[in-house]
Amino acid sequence: MKTKSGFVNSGNAQLYYETAGNGTPFVMIHAGVADKRQWNNEFEFFSSNYQVIRYDMRGFGKSEPVDGEFNLMTDLVSVLDGLQVRKPIIIMGCSMGGGLAMDFALSYPSRVKALIMVGSGPSGLELDVPSLDKFAEAEKAYEAGNFDLLAEIETQIWFDGIGRTPQQVNPAMRKLAYEMNRNALAHEAKKLGKRLPNTEHPAFDRLADLNIPVLVIVGVHDTPYILAAADYMAEKIPSVQKFIIEDAAHLPNMDHPDEFQSIVKKFVESLSD
Repeated sequence: MKTKSGFVNSGNAQLYYETAGNGTPFVMIHAGVADKRQWNNEFEFFSSNYQVIRYDMRGFGKSEPVDGEFNLMTDLVSVLDGLQVRKPIIIMGCSMGGGLAMDFALSYPSRVKALIMVGSGPSGLELDVPSLDKFAEAEKAYEAGNFDLLAEIETQIWFDGIGRTPQQVNPAMRKLAYEMNRNALAHEAKKLGKRLPNTEHPAFDRLADLNIPVLVIVGVHDTPYILAAADYMAEKIPSVQKFIIEDAAHLPNMDHPDEFQSIVKKFVESLSD
């Protein structure tokens, strides 16, 4: 696999990207507790048939935070325009990256061929679901400035998930999940930049406007909110498929790469040219 990498400018920020392969552009946007490495397996797997593109959002991975106001949508447009992506894209996002992907699909419908939502929900969606005690633990660790502990608690929430212990998950993938989150927290501690909403029009009440195929994937050990959001999308989006991965949490592609890739492969191969 021959990979091209570099930086594109978005305002006063530089965003790191990687791209490989040829064909329909397939853009992968990581979760807010991760970076581009979340997609290590998928980036390689799909590069044989698609032009795969992944990048570090501002304040994640190799994309340093900088002063000033910004939004993630403008950054995404900068990446696509900087790479001269003209054809309609398949866009896949996890968690915060999924919310961004959906906002982009609604804002630029002519630029999107299909949408894949992984452990994610529409922007602006409020649901009456129970919160986790561990979120309060995470808040205490943040206030104490103990980012190592915070990264561990967040890894328990998002990677181990509800009802699984650290001993029940893939240790190498868990280590990567911790490292990606710890790196994001180090960037956050610099307190640079102010993120604004992606759009003035949140997605939660516009799902009927998604006139493209949508795939929703969720891990059974994810949070009550994410599980409920997946149900909401399955009910409201016109052309939608929903899959639950049994032994997975918030980053299901890292829990079970083979199963995840099989689901996504079948979906993207079903798209008309």
